[in-house]
Amino acid sequence: MMLDAQNIALPPRLMPLSIQVKPGEILHVIGPNGSGKSTMISCLSGLISCAGEIELDGKPLNSFSLDALAFKRCYLSQQDRPAFSVTVYHYLHLSVLNPNINPELLSQVVAHITDVLGIADKLNRTIHQLSGGEWQRVRLAGACLQVWPTLNPDSRWLLLDEPAAALDVGQEAMMYQLIRDVARMGIGVVVANHDLNRTLNEADSVLLLKQGVCLGVGKPDEIMTETRLSEVFNTSVKKVQVEGRPYLIFDRSI
Repeated sequence: MMLDAQNIALPPRLMPLSIQVKPGEILHVIGPNGSGKSTMISCLSGLISCAGEIELDGKPLNSFSLDALAFKRCYLSQQDRPAFSVTVYHYLHLSVLNPNINPELLSQVVAHITDVLGIADKLNRTIHQLSGGEWQRVRLAGACLQVWPTLNPDSRWLLLDEPAAALDVGQEAMMYQLIRDVARMGIGVVVANHDLNRTLNEADSVLLLKQGVCLGVGKPDEIMTETRLSEVFNTSVKKVQVEGRPYLIFDRSI
């Protein structure tokens, strides 16, 4: 029941690294632009080939067909918008893999997810009538529907590549609430993220990349030290406490 990646690599974008993600764990992948975050998540999704070994539930990832993988995991790439136009309602229902799902159950889950993300009033709009932030939340809702355990009991993993793109502060908070809801149901979540303060407070574990090289994997407090972050991001980083929670302050002038 674990996502196990050993010595995965796609040089020069990603050098060999190993990780294990447990059910219900939220792993944040952080690092500067171009450090290999998207490449790593693409490798874990099974959509691109890489060196090394990746096992899903004890079976090689490359032994699954794309159809079978769709039931096991959902991969949300960076912002895109399809050429076709459908309503948000129909787009979300396309994300549900089981055509025989109980309609009442589906309606309850859709209502919960869209309420958490603040898009319940957007169901009758077409996806091309949405702002960037609205569309990103719709995409996230669809990804969560694909792996929602009561709709898809075979689901195990949610892979998100910079899902906070185009979201404002309030919308980002909604997103992290939903991610935590999904994790509590036993879904392992891997997130490529740029908001280091969110990572510090939301992640169960962190993987830090620089120029394709893994500099550490572990608890946020262990990996996200002032010295290490200052070196990786080429800026002064100070860690302070705000109302009992850790907070990072960045200052390029120092």
